[in-house]
Amino acid sequence: MTGHRAPVADAATASDETLGPLPVWNLGDLYPAHDAPEVTADLEKAEREAAAFAARYQGKLAKIAGRSGGELAAAIREMEALDDLMGRLASFAGLFYAGDTTDPVRQKFYGDIQDKLTTASTHVLFFTLELNRIDDAVLDAALADPDLAHYRPWLSDIRKERPHQLEDRVEQLFHEKAGTGAGAWNRLFDETMAGLRFTVDDKELPLEPTLNLMQDPDSATREKAAKALGKTFRANLPVFTLITNTLAKDKEISDRWRGFEDIADARHLANRVERDVVDALVAAVQEAYPRLSHRYYAMKARWFGKDVIDYWDRNAPLPDADTRRIPWDEARSTVLGAYRRFSPQMAEIAGRFFDEGWIDAPARAGKAPGAFAHPTVPSAHPYVLLNYQGRTRDVMTLAHELGHGVHQVLAAPNGALMAPTPLTLAETASVFGEMLTFKDLLAASDDTKRRRILLAGKVEDMLNTVVRQIAFYAFERKVHTARRRGELTGEEICELWMSVQAESLGPAIRFGEGYETFWTYIPHFIHSPFYVYAYAFGDCLVNSLYAVYEEAESGFQDKYFALLSAGGTKHHSELLAPFGLDATDPAFWRKGLAVIEGFIDELEAAQA
Repeated sequence: MTGHRAPVADAATASDETLGPLPVWNLGDLYPAHDAPEVTADLEKAEREAAAFAARYQGKLAKIAGRSGGELAAAIREMEALDDLMGRLASFAGLFYAGDTTDPVRQKFYGDIQDKLTTASTHVLFFTLELNRIDDAVLDAALADPDLAHYRPWLSDIRKERPHQLEDRVEQLFHEKAGTGAGAWNRLFDETMAGLRFTVDDKELPLEPTLNLMQDPDSATREKAAKALGKTFRANLPVFTLITNTLAKDKEISDRWRGFEDIADARHLANRVERDVVDALVAAVQEAYPRLSHRYYAMKARWFGKDVIDYWDRNAPLPDADTRRIPWDEARSTVLGAYRRFSPQMAEIAGRFFDEGWIDAPARAGKAPGAFAHPTVPSAHPYVLLNYQGRTRDVMTLAHELGHGVHQVLAAPNGALMAPTPLTLAETASVFGEMLTFKDLLAASDDTKRRRILLAGKVEDMLNTVVRQIAFYAFERKVHTARRRGELTGEEICELWMSVQAESLGPAIRFGEGYETFWTYIPHFIHSPFYVYAYAFGDCLVNSLYAVYEEAESGFQDKYFALLSAGGTKHHSELLAPFGLDATDPAFWRKGLAVIEGFIDELEAAQA
């Protein structure tokens, strides 16, 4: 739309009668508006400086490294500044688009920015490829220079990619086609999902409010929402099947060219975690299914006076639960209070998200579903997206995303190249923030019934984080393995989905018609294949970490902030060592799972 100037923040807040004013983020710290002259100027600057960077350094890095480590460090600093500039543009476009993925103006802007950044970044694609061709002895000698030694963690990380690096022209082709390949299918998924409507009691609802009804106190309402979801997912099954088949094949092509042995090895490499560590986690969780999810859902069925419960009752509030909607101000004070009791510094950082317009909280049509914390770039600050609807789980989601945000703020001084944290450790601060908030609420509750409800809610969240995510990982493995033998029908994918659901959730859950399509709305399968195990990794890690915190006499907070401040500069083994934890030890995972089991034990004892 020519001449249309969509504001960066449509309003400072959005009102809800029960929840009170909900904040809408202000993206002005990135750019004033999508059509502001600053956006155009920075796009032109990115293209110009990327081309100039290539002219200065392409084909010369080995010579530079042999001549001067300081000179190579100067080139990396230039690259880092370019990365920050292009990251600012990409972040702004992504966040602006997330505010309403159905708006044609935002869709076009997002697509145009991606295209232009792909063109600009093609100039600098050579840089890491060429760094990886520098002889080890030459680079080791250059690293004696303190300026270059600063970048040792980043250089070590990119050199782990060497066995899977392709010839430069092939890498360029992969890079340039990303926007019309996987990126385009990701965008199709987002826009399709945002445009779906679900009919409940003659009301046409977007995804998030419909999913919210699955936790309504009224069973009939939950059933209607579940069936509405299944009906719409079923009607759109062909497009989600095509998206899934295409992306799985696209990944198989990339993995084959790069020489990855296992379908998840590319994710493990990106996460800087060893395959056997992930395999140990998966095995430990799957072995614990009967002691965790099977046992808990059987107990929940008894609370409802049944032998089995329908799938739409799995996350239902307990019969005597307090189902009031929690106002935004109360959610804010609850989370910040829990953070403050752990560390005033943590609460101060989290408080900035509320005070400085870094949160977008209302659920609205077209907005990206779910929740996330986006780090943007070190020269700016993170933003948090929520779809806040006043449930206790929404308060925990706020605690979770603010944990990410605090982590991202603390890691930012490492710079654009070393601030990003591998996904396995990226979930540490978020899950720890949830645990702090839960423990705070539990300690404040001296009522037996209230304590049982809080414990049950926490167990359900942990099962969703650990058991469900490992089941999701198993589902992805089945889909990607089967896709290598040929294209899958929608029904075949649905069957694979159901096979992991029954195994992971147990016999106390009854899966009715429609549930077989619920795989269609999980965005991680589309955007980040095999991402999901990071949630289980983070939850089990935090359970062990929190046990250390409860036993520590002093000094834990300092070590914890050092872990978060490290960003991507250290391997998980280095970061966990000060706490006496080792993720390669199977006992580490059993210890984390034992925390969940202990909560279930307490619930069973209270029921007896």
